[in-house]
Amino acid sequence: MRSGMWRLVCGMVVFACALASVSCGRGTQTGEDEHVTTLGTVEVTAELVEIRGELIDRPMYDYAHVMKYKVLTVHRGGDVGDVIYVGHYNPLKPRNAVADARVPEVGGTVQSFRVGDVHRIALEFPIDECFMGGIINKYHEENVSPVYWAVWTNRARRP
Repeated sequence: MRSGMWRLVCGMVVFACALASVSCGRGTQTGEDEHVTTLGTVEVTAELVEIRGELIDRPMYDYAHVMKYKVLTVHRGGDVGDVIYVGHYNPLKPRNAVADARVPEVGGTVQSFRVGDVHRIALEFPIDECFMGGIINKYHEENVSPVYWAVWTNRARRP
C-alpha cells in the first residue's frame, strides 16, 4: 500500500509540474501578461540591437539608459517605426526588482539586458515627461525622437 501511495503522490507532482510549465510557457514565449498589455500607451515586441555606452553600477545614482531596438511587432499604440530608442530605469537591476519609491511603476521579467534578446515592452513617451532623473542617451547627437520610457519589460521569443 505504501508504494502505491508513493507512486500516486509522485505522479501528481509530475502532472502538476507539467501543467505549470504548459500554462506558464505560453506567456513567457510571447512576453504577454496583465502589466505589459495594460500599462503605457504603446506596446511592442522588439529586438535589442544596441546598448551604446557602459551601464553604470553606482547604487546611489538612479538613471535611465537609452537602448536601441528593432521593432518586430506593434501590439498597440500605432505606427512607431522600425527602430525605437528606449530608456530603461536602473538597467543593471532585474526588472522584477527595479521599482522603488522614486519610480514605483516599472517592472517585468527581464533579468539583464543583452543585445539580441527580444522583449515585449509597455512604453510611454517622451521619456523626459515620464522620468525626472538622469538620462544617459548616447544617441543624442543623432537627434532621435521620441525616446520612449520603458514601463514594463518582459522577455519574449521572436514572433
